[in-house]
Amino acid sequence: MLLEDSLRAAEVVSEFDGPVVDVGSGGGAPGIPLAVALPEREVTLLEANGRKCEFLRRWAPPNARVVQGRAEEQETDRFGVAVAKALAQPPVAAEWCLPLVQVGGAVVLWVGPSADPGRIARVAEQVGGELVENADSLLILRKREPTPAGFPRRAGVARKRPLA
Repeated sequence: MLLEDSLRAAEVVSEFDGPVVDVGSGGGAPGIPLAVALPEREVTLLEANGRKCEFLRRWAPPNARVVQGRAEEQETDRFGVAVAKALAQPPVAAEWCLPLVQVGGAVVLWVGPSADPGRIARVAEQVGGELVENADSLLILRKREPTPAGFPRRAGVARKRPLA
């Protein structure tokens, strides 16, 4: 089930060029299954926890690299696609992921039934994106413009003071 759930985004990810980043990789889903399904794509497994990074390094396929760090500390406007599953509340995940994506790229978020697409769309607009699809528990945000000044906010700020 975890594998199937991770691979639901493979078709969406394939529609966008550039490297992929799995933000908050944790145990490797969805990043590792996507890397295996898309062997021609470079996949970065971004994880802040050192022990989880050790685990990811053991299981990462050849086209995936593990980076220990936080989303707020990474280079902006770099990746073609960012994916995140169980990272944070969807508005916070959108704020963390959209700055990582280049203009024309996308963010794919796995969300539950309580997610508020209107709020997520408002957050996306503040960070240079827009909500383009909400189907099958996946939200797709497209990056419309470069990351605005002031984003990403300092580490921890998005979770403490989420955008509205």
